[in-house]
Formats: sequence, C-alpha cells, structure tokens
Amino acid sequence: MTITPRSLDLDMLTQAFAGIETITDHTQVAKLSQDYHTFSPILTAKLAGKVGDIVVRPSNEAEVIQAAKICVQQRIPLTVRGAGTGNYGQCVPLQGGVILDMTKMTRILWTKPGVVRVEAGAKLAAIEKKTQEIGWELRMAPSTYRTATIGGFIAGGSGGIGSIQYGLLGDRGNLSALKVITLEDEPRTIELRGQDVQKANHAWGINGIITELEIPLAPAYPWAEMIVTFADFLGAVRFGQAIALADGMIKREIAVFAAPIPQYFHALQQYISPESHAVFLIVAESSLEALSALITEHHGKITYEKPAKEAGKGLHLAEYTWNHTTLHARTTDTNITYLQSIFPGDNLQTIEHMYHHFGDEVMLHLEFIRAGGMVANPALQLVRYSSEERLGEIIRYHEERGVFIANPHSYFIEEGWKRAIAPEHLKFKQQVDPYGLMNPGKSKTLLIGVGNGE
Repeated sequence: MTITPRSLDLDMLTQAFAGIETITDHTQVAKLSQDYHTFSPILTAKLAGKVGDIVVRPSNEAEVIQAAKICVQQRIPLTVRGAGTGNYGQCVPLQGGVILDMTKMTRILWTKPGVVRVEAGAKLAAIEKKTQEIGWELRMAPSTYRTATIGGFIAGGSGGIGSIQYGLLGDRGNLSALKVITLEDEPRTIELRGQDVQKANHAWGINGIITELEIPLAPAYPWAEMIVTFADFLGAVRFGQAIALADGMIKREIAVFAAPIPQYFHALQQYISPESHAVFLIVAESSLEALSALITEHHGKITYEKPAKEAGKGLHLAEYTWNHTTLHARTTDTNITYLQSIFPGDNLQTIEHMYHHFGDEVMLHLEFIRAGGMVANPALQLVRYSSEERLGEIIRYHEERGVFIANPHSYFIEEGWKRAIAPEHLKFKQQVDPYGLMNPGKSKTLLIGVGNGE
C-alpha cells in the first residue's frame, strides 16, 4: 500500500500532540530522519531528501497511544526511531509524516536472574550495566551497544557480539516478550509472549510500536580481550573456526580481518604490523589456558591482551568488530563501502578463492556465529567502491559461487537477510496496521498491496 503524499498542517499537528515533546525545526527533523545508510553510496543517493515532517518524542505508553491515534485519524505515515544506528535506512521516512522517537522511554522496569524487562528506548550498555549488578548480562549486542536502543536492535538487528555463544535474535528463546501498540482506529496494547514474539521480531518497525521488551540474559563472565596475528590469512580463518567449534570454551566475539583492514584501526596499529592478518577475541578468562594451547597449535602470535579487571578502561575490541569495522575504515577512506554475506559452511575453499580473486578490492572481514545450532561465517567485507555497476558484478560473482548476499545497498526488507516477509509478519500487520501507516515503502510485498487489505 502506498500512502498518497500530502501537505501536513504542522500547527494543527503540534496542537494535536499537546503534552508530548515535538520537534518541527527542519534541521533537527532532517537529522532525526537519518541513520547510517550513508555507508552505502547507493542508498545515500536513493534516500537523499527523504525526511519526516515532524518528530514526536513520547515519554510513556499513554503518549505513544495518543500519537498512534492521531496518525490513524489523519492517515499520516509513522516511522519509529531508536538511536538511528542501523545501516539500511530502516528509520528513514520514505513518505514523510511522523517520526516517533522512542529515546525518552528508557526505564529498566525490573531485573531478575536470567531476564530483564525494559522500555524500548533503553540503551543496551545501560541495560547491561544494571543487570551485571546481579551477575547477568545481555546475550548479544551490536557493536553500537553504547548508543543503540533495545527496541531498535530487536526491530532492525539480528545478532552480533555474543552470537557465537547464543545464536541469533530469531532463535527460539532469545526474546521472551514484546509489548506493542497498534495503529488501529482505537489503538490497542498487545503483549506477545513465547513464540508469538516472532510476529514483530526483526520486522523493521512495520508491525506495531514496540514499547516494552523482556530479554533473556546470560551469566556474566569476566571477559578477556586479545589480538592474535598471523602471517597467513587462511591460517587466521582456521584458527577462528577452531575456537568457534570448541564448545567447551566460553567466548563472546571472534572476528577475522585480512590485511590491510587492521591498518584502519588507528588506535591499534602498534599491535598489528601492516602485512599481518588479525583475529580479535573476547573470551572468558576461564578459557584462556585452552586458548593459549590453540594459539600455539595454529602458529599465532599474541600482540595485545586486556584482562577482565581492566574491562572498563581504555579501548574495547568489540567496537572494532561487526559494522564498526566499516565505520573505522570510512573515517580514513569514504570511498569504502561494504557487503554482508554468509559463506557456505566449512567452505574454506570459497573464502580462499574470494580472498585471492578480489585482492584489496574486496577485503575480507569474517565474523563467527552460531545459527541453527551450527557455526556460520557471516562476512562484512570492505569494498573499494568504484561504481554501482561494478558492485553489482561483485555481488553476482559471490552469489554464483554459493555465497549468500544480504544486500546492504537496498532499503527493501526482501533484499536483506530475509529475502521475504514471513507469513506471520504479514498476518500480524493486517491486524495491527490495517491502513499501512507504519514505515511505508520498505517492503516490495506491501507495495503491491499484499497484507494491507487491498
């Protein structure tokens, strides 16, 4: 469903949102209409000029319901926003309208052993600081955990740091409950529990406004950080796989970087020579003895160590992994963009082929996760961008050789990790957003009317 653009009476809207913080200053509204889609030169061009008309910043559930009701009455598009740390234009309002900024709803409602209940605007780092007081921590988080909100992570993320131990957000048991507000004529509050959370999990903000979440936790470990370097890239990859497959070792992060990627990490250059390939590790201190033996077996060299007692000091290796890698590289060279892909399981031959075939044009950055109970190799390759045509050739070359590409240069849900909107998402959207007001334009399926009652 496509909503017909129309001019909004901002004075009328400001009055309608009386009692809720609103922002109409064009510069501020434009800033709050953006995320990190600028990592992609293609999205930068396609999303240029896409801004909302007004920002509404609720501080409680009642204000969310008020905002939802006004949007339904006036048939105004609504785009929910957290901290804007996503990379695919999820919170860019394609058809203008209201931007619902959830960052004032930050309460940690309660913590118990193994689970925490929070409002959607709470930052991941703040949540974990609170849960660590009772010996628990988040199971997984993106590299933007300091600034990212939990609602944004659930709506737009899939996993990250910690996924090597606990899998992905979509895996059964990694999300306990969601509270969502509908965009019906009379907005309702719905509590999704158990497997019903999948109706709104990783739905890019199209399936109701998430206001509260219950998140299962993991026992908090004293984490040590380490950089291990290798003269041979495949040696670094084999070492990373060996750790990933060692079920008796407790780990939070395994990232492999082909040279010259580590040279973009300016604060770490003293630990990594220009020709070296690097593995960044976050491992429980109880696993360090086993890790030491594994490093020796694979002929690695430890160049940096940070014990758990210094966890709150200095740099954090987590902030060089996942898409923070791309961020660091782009601070040096803005022509660098990236891909997101999954290599076939246990296929070192394909990884080696891509490494040699593309050379420095496509620099390999591998992460290790568990998915469906198996170790998987998502990659966030750095690409020296020359043209959209060449980027398309690189993507096709990967796909022809069995590498799955989740295209980070498209804002359509169906061209990312999912490739299709889940049937439960479509059915739930019909119930909670019958007028198709939420984040319109982000789905090819919904653009042709499926799931919106047309």
